Amino acid sequence: MLDNYFPVFVFILVGLAFGCVPIALGWLIAPNRPDGEKLSAFECGFEPFEDSRMKFDVRYYLIAIIFILFDLEIAFLFPWASIFGEIVKTDAVKLFGFVEMFVFIGILVIGYVYAWAKGALDWE
Repeated sequence: MLDNYFPVFVFILVGLAFGCVPIALGWLIAPNRPDGEKLSAFECGFEPFEDSRMKFDVRYYLIAIIFILFDLEIAFLFPWASIFGEIVKTDAVKLFGFVEMFVFIGILVIGYVYAWAKGALDWE
């Protein structure tokens, strides 16, 4: 029974070796000579103007989430479009496949219109 898991165990060991051995070798072999210039903060050659933990506007995150939403829409549309010819050839699936995609696109359009109506896409 455990013979079936041996290749998985070897795969995990090889993966860990590829990840950990170069890091360990770099830590052991590389010279470690820190100085003040190396350890100083770097921002385009100037001293930092403000704290790096400043707050960002929520609109950045909102735009990112909307982008991910519509990016996933394309990820779901692509497989459907690639087999559309096969869907059309089959009479039993022809109408079902077409209607299902319109329902999917309709839900996304409703979400887009809602985001637009709430002002999520307006930038001041």
